[in-house]
Amino acid sequence: MQHPSSPRDRDAAIAEIRKAMIEKKLTQAELADAADCHEKTVQNLLGCRSVRAQTLFDVCMVLGLDFERIQCGWDNTALNGANEPMDLKGEGGLVAPIYMGAYTRAAVDHYIGSYLTLRPAFSLPDVIIAYRTDIVWDPEWPSLLFEESSRPDATYSHRGRLYIPASSMFIHLVSLTKGAMRMVLVSQVDRTGAMRGLITTLNKQGAMLMPVSSPIVYRRQDTFDAEALGQITPQNSEYSRYRDLLKETIVDGYARVVGA
Repeated sequence: MQHPSSPRDRDAAIAEIRKAMIEKKLTQAELADAADCHEKTVQNLLGCRSVRAQTLFDVCMVLGLDFERIQCGWDNTALNGANEPMDLKGEGGLVAPIYMGAYTRAAVDHYIGSYLTLRPAFSLPDVIIAYRTDIVWDPEWPSLLFEESSRPDATYSHRGRLYIPASSMFIHLVSLTKGAMRMVLVSQVDRTGAMRGLITTLNKQGAMLMPVSSPIVYRRQDTFDAEALGQITPQNSEYSRYRDLLKETIVDGYARVVGA
């Protein structure tokens, strides 16, 4: 059971957040951008006003702070999100924030579902990584939410949100963890339920993390065979089909890889 906080607890938590901002040289606007929220929300937080628990969690992740400990400075009534700006909360939970594209749930319902996700292995030649990505609507933070599963490297599974610009043929799947961002840029879902493009992330090579980018494909499907997920080698019966889907990303002009 969470005990009610005192003003002193809240002041101490705010002081720790401000100190972390100074150490990381982050302005309120930069913190809001990194935590995927509105600058007004950060101002509310630093002013000891009501914010969502998810907002406090995201801020702590960006700043590298212990959420459970910082959360003790707030009571439940101060984490109900009553004062978050409407362009963050959405209209009745049916409209995404402006900075995410201001898309409505009705306009993006066709994205909701499960997708086979394919990309080349970053360190293993002739190996394709296949896993599952689920996309759902999150009414608490009105927007499409994606979550990965069945990855061979489950520790690095990502969870994030979809940004859908109104005037673009491409969308962004963005995940942010403690300041580390992974970006997936793919075409809007087509009639076959496919999205194709590029993933840009960090990959552990030896003792170092190095930036990498590769083609990626999302293809909607309802059922998943465990044998068709994980590290897919040329000996796997699905290998040729997966390879052809990835090749289409470049050959059909959904992305271009420019050599150094």
